[in-house]
Amino acid sequence: MAITDLPLFQALKSKMQWHQVRQSVLAENVANADTPDYKAKELKDYDFADHLGRENFGLQAVRTEAGHLSGAMISPDSGKVEKKDMFEVTPSGNNVVLEEQMMKVAENQMDFQAASAIYTRSLGLIRTALSKNA
Repeated sequence: MAITDLPLFQALKSKMQWHQVRQSVLAENVANADTPDYKAKELKDYDFADHLGRENFGLQAVRTEAGHLSGAMISPDSGKVEKKDMFEVTPSGNNVVLEEQMMKVAENQMDFQAASAIYTRSLGLIRTALSKNA
């Protein structure tokens, strides 16, 4: 088994691939900013729980004494506020707002860089732990 086959690394690779696909979708939105009746596209948010295929990542609260309160994990979606994107629609029917798309591009780039930095540093830590000189 290769080091990069660990579930954490698979999840990070999947996250970085998601960001690459999102970058191309956002670029397509920007390229079609003047196309009549073009509707901006967006990807479904990436969720590590979906990638791993199990909810709560296998963590459960355990009640060790009768006086302790029993814990209940709250779904991350329970407090999620639905937000609507792309408020402006031009007379030609196009709803691409360049400023909004460019903000999403910048956010996507920063998130990709963070994921790749975590991936690189994690590999470095494992290599250091496995080296003979550690």
